[in-house]
Amino acid sequence: MTTDIKGIHLEISQRTRDYIEKKLPRISFAEDLVTDLLLALSREKRLYHLDATVNFRWGSSTHIHVENFKLTEGIDALFDKLEPKIEKEKEKVQDHHKKAPVALPAEQGDGA
Repeated sequence: MTTDIKGIHLEISQRTRDYIEKKLPRISFAEDLVTDLLLALSREKRLYHLDATVNFRWGSSTHIHVENFKLTEGIDALFDKLEPKIEKEKEKVQDHHKKAPVALPAEQGDGA
């Protein structure tokens, strides 16, 4: 899983990067499912805007947006939303694979 953190009109400090890295184990259950985790942090006056885009290995992607006046609380809220969203997508794919059609013996062709 590739993680990209960028600041839009905001300098991302090493302390903020470390805080985000500390939160990543919360979604470690999906490391083999997620190809990219793109985090964009921006600040507008005193309000922080946090956006996360998750790209899955089967081509699907999801986007999450959080606003908060405190950066660390915003990061916590972002991961609070991110974790169930990834879990839901994982379950959708697993359910899809369980419902895959199985060929009937008569359709397999018996060479007659």
